[in-house]
Amino acid sequence: MLKAHIIKQRRDLRVDVELQLEAGCALGLFGASGEGKSTVLACIAGIEEPDDGSVQFNGLRLFPPSLPLHRRPLGYLTQEPGLFPHLSVAENITFGISKEVAGTAEQKQWIETLRNRLQLAPLWNAPASLISGGQARRVSLARMLARKPSLVLLDEPFAGLDRQLVRELIDDLIFWGRTIGFSMIAVDHQAEVLKRLCPQQAIVLEQGKIVQRGSWSELYRAPATPLLSSLLAPL
Repeated sequence: MLKAHIIKQRRDLRVDVELQLEAGCALGLFGASGEGKSTVLACIAGIEEPDDGSVQFNGLRLFPPSLPLHRRPLGYLTQEPGLFPHLSVAENITFGISKEVAGTAEQKQWIETLRNRLQLAPLWNAPASLISGGQARRVSLARMLARKPSLVLLDEPFAGLDRQLVRELIDDLIFWGRTIGFSMIAVDHQAEVLKRLCPQQAIVLEQGKIVQRGSWSELYRAPATPLLSSLLAPL
């Protein structure tokens, strides 16, 4: 289980959010841009440090104090793939995995499974600097999954991609979620994306605070604020 209370002062926004997530479940953080969603994820991931509060996952205290990034059993995907351009696709995916682990038959088989499922075989030895943006997103997904994280954090990783690729990546995440059994928190300003990734539950943020929790049907039936109503309105 994840239990988090994130308090973080931004320049013009004070984020104060409490949330819980059961093992193997998915939670959508929804709202307009600039409402504090990405700050919540960054603090859980350890990219940013909360000003106050606490974060625990499966009995492991992530904050306070801040647990080093390499000891956090989580994966974190953002809009930027963050690949090393001078390394090959294969080297990017296995980057940071110890030689002892990488050399095991189990890990080799797992990497092979990721390579085939995510259609990366034709790119395997290509430099990351020469692949397309869509391919880079697949590589970053494979790199995250290579470590079999217990918690996955998604901060609008599909921004700027065409609809077909977005559908494929969402299908992949759903498949791997069932395969690995990870918990997931996803941030997006598109309700349709979050409904597919996190169909059971959502939290709506406005001005750094939670204004509504519930199922998607509850959000659509009785949106708590005018802004939420406008965000959920069909185009």
